[in-house]
Amino acid sequence: MAAPTPPAPAEPQFDVIADHGFDAFPTLANDPTITPFVVQLGDETRDSTEMPLPELLERLDAGGVHPSTSQPSPETYAERYRAATLPVLGVTVSSALSGSLNAADQGRALAPDVSVTLHDSGTVSVAQSFQVHAAMTARALGHDVATAVEWMRKVHAETEFFFTLGTLVYLQRGGRIGRVMATLGTMLDLKPIITVDKAVGAYVTVARARTWKRAIDALAQQVTARFGAGTPLRIGLVHGADIADAEAVLARVRERHPIVWSGFVPVGPALAVHVGAVAVGVAIAPEAWPWERAS
Repeated sequence: MAAPTPPAPAEPQFDVIADHGFDAFPTLANDPTITPFVVQLGDETRDSTEMPLPELLERLDAGGVHPSTSQPSPETYAERYRAATLPVLGVTVSSALSGSLNAADQGRALAPDVSVTLHDSGTVSVAQSFQVHAAMTARALGHDVATAVEWMRKVHAETEFFFTLGTLVYLQRGGRIGRVMATLGTMLDLKPIITVDKAVGAYVTVARARTWKRAIDALAQQVTARFGAGTPLRIGLVHGADIADAEAVLARVRERHPIVWSGFVPVGPALAVHVGAVAVGVAIAPEAWPWERAS
């Protein structure tokens, strides 16, 4: 799949700082300054940007104290703000899923001489990556912060994010679902299809499947149910330990939709702690990017 045409260089008017809730695609403009989450592994503390996925998954499988993640500190944000040479646009994971936005806001008080605009992506992972791409593209084209925020809001409005996972154990350990729900799901061997509700920015289950193969099929079916068969799509796929799961989803979506762009990326630590090794997700939007359609 050919990479999108790079934007023409222009004099940037702002810098982009994003928390590590997004998973960067090498063929998108996904290279902002990153503010890492904190990964807690027992008595050991690591930055999410320094936590290789295989090592994290190994720690998850080992049992014992469950690893956890926490948002960047206000001071970490303030350090990034002070290092910026231009006004800052900050992009965070959904405020309903993390305290990252609140910490970013507190960081502004610690760097009062820096102009900082904050944007709640209302989502996570590869759907957040699409919004980072919008912000970075606006920056590369020389647009202002207001234009970047407008583009991110348009991308958010038209992008859907669905994911499924092989077990509910890690969501339960991380406090994202209750013990009763996790136990019931495990007993019935249910694989949930989960999205982020745009109204509140939180996880909701939209379907369930009894086997992993059916979960892959159900994930692809959600895409067509949302956009209608035959709609050209951009699709970004995030996977756990096995990229083949993401490839299987793409193959099923391709049976019903022309694909104008696709990309794969492994899940980052901020989400891997809660989903484990067996997981796959998709961010999907119709046709070209909003600013390309407008031109």
